[in-house]
Amino acid sequence: MRTPLLIAAALLFASPAMAQSVSNTAPWDQPFLPPAPEWNGASRDLLRAASDPWVTAFEADADHDFSPNYVDTRAWFDRLDAASDLIRIEQFGVSPEGRPIYAVIASKDGATFDPSKPVLLAQAGIHPGEIDGKDAGMMLLRDIAFYGKDDLLDRVNLILIPILSVDGHERASAYSRPNQRGPRIQGWRNTATNQNLNRDYLKLDQPEMRAVRGLIVKYRPDLYVDIHVTDGMDYQYDVTYGYNGENGLYSRSPATARWLDDAFKPAMNAALEARGHIPGELVFGIDDQNPRAGLNDGGLGERFSNGWGSAAHVPTILIENHSLKPHEQRVLGTYVFLERALKLLATDGAALRTAIAADSALRPADIPANFASDEQPSSTRAFKGITYETYDSPASGRREIRWLGQPDPQVWEMPFYSSHPTLTLRRPEAYWVPSYRTDIIERLRVHGVTMETLSAPRTVPVEMLRLNDPRIATRANEGHVQTTVTEVTPLQRDWTFPTGSVRVPTDQPLGDIVVLLLEPQSSESFFAWGMFPEVLSRVEYIEGYAIAPLAERMMAADPALKAEFEAKLAAEPDFAANGDGRLQWFYERTPFYDDHYRLYPVAREN
Repeated sequence: MRTPLLIAAALLFASPAMAQSVSNTAPWDQPFLPPAPEWNGASRDLLRAASDPWVTAFEADADHDFSPNYVDTRAWFDRLDAASDLIRIEQFGVSPEGRPIYAVIASKDGATFDPSKPVLLAQAGIHPGEIDGKDAGMMLLRDIAFYGKDDLLDRVNLILIPILSVDGHERASAYSRPNQRGPRIQGWRNTATNQNLNRDYLKLDQPEMRAVRGLIVKYRPDLYVDIHVTDGMDYQYDVTYGYNGENGLYSRSPATARWLDDAFKPAMNAALEARGHIPGELVFGIDDQNPRAGLNDGGLGERFSNGWGSAAHVPTILIENHSLKPHEQRVLGTYVFLERALKLLATDGAALRTAIAADSALRPADIPANFASDEQPSSTRAFKGITYETYDSPASGRREIRWLGQPDPQVWEMPFYSSHPTLTLRRPEAYWVPSYRTDIIERLRVHGVTMETLSAPRTVPVEMLRLNDPRIATRANEGHVQTTVTEVTPLQRDWTFPTGSVRVPTDQPLGDIVVLLLEPQSSESFFAWGMFPEVLSRVEYIEGYAIAPLAERMMAADPALKAEFEAKLAAEPDFAANGDGRLQWFYERTPFYDDHYRLYPVAREN
């Protein structure tokens, strides 16, 4: 019997050209994808001939639809490093499967950067199938080294991470991303430990993300460009990008957002348009079955690069090249983007640094958190759509979208749904983390957070939090079983923290990050990711034969307690009918009750 997979393969390779594509000698294109609009952009003049000694594997491929594997990519960069004084390779981590994670650094400064020069950090392959940045970066670094573009380094330094998720990059096949047009062999979205690194910017679970955070702390980039390929609806744009705070919307780094709005975005759009690309804002369709229903910003969560960058005051651009455009078109658009970003930092980097300094000095008393999409649109957006039709699908039994591959001559006016905070967190003076939570302390340290470590036990007046209604998720997410809590009760205590505990002040540039990580109600907190399960377990109980007579004595001795109990009976029939619940109510008011149950061990200092 032929399995469904074999049937699918037979359909895909129904022609000799399709079969040949698997051997990387002919174009690979899933025949079920919509047609791509014709493109012949001027940026094609960036391609070098296959005979060039420094041609990349992407360029050497006749259809520019190939991206080299890890070993061949590293060998090419090693050769570039050996041949050019402008290029050096720096290993900054090791993957779970033991592969070195490396950056390629382009500079005229040697091993030590001139601190007056802005730094651009371009990151590719956090999702390895979305690898446009690697191929574009190879071309750009080659041209800087040998083909007259070394002046880009006169006033700027460049760091390229060609492949961040190196293990996922090597889980490569023609079946990784069915919604994406090339390259014909693609890496896998998640890591060897099945983690999505673009959900790990705050919790820092994975060695890849801890490594890249260390690289950022070391070099302090002025601009961080995280390069992806999107999924979702079809449209005319080939290079879309965004950042928190775009168009005056919410940002934790408002001065930086204004610079990105006023200086960066116009420069990028003009450069891309001049080279035959169609730049667009990073937006997402809200209804897969109705392309014109509206758009949203995809959320502002700090687990993503752009959300983290806003909170950490690191100007961060999230590029999402359009998945239905050919790999060649996307790679060349990325090259244009990176080259123009270098030129802009050379001329306007000082203004960006001024904005970063202003944002880093902010200490807001209230910190909005837990963003959700608005229920009603806040504005409309002009949108360059692709024509489509709907048809009755015998497979789904419903109407489905069929994209037709032709630019719609009419600009769509689309409702836009922005995001809003659903929680406001109060900023304390500091947090106290007990020494036994070495894992939490280490994650804060990797972030670059400033802390005071106790060399002797210290008793301090603090505010502890009782977690009133913690709820454990019914399924795992990113290797964690998440926990939510919506109500907490503050308790004033004199608490002794042992040697090795840390005091974490919020009066520092990463203070917002500290609050988002340590407040249990924050959806991005360590608690929310399920890292404090021990506080949810009660370890002592009392039998009914003991608590019932004790409760009766308590009521006889305390009329106010008795009145409170009787009021609860009258107001809550379910409680009144629950004998165990009634006895539990009294038990919680005795000194026998476990005072540490649901007591969050991270304390506030107000």
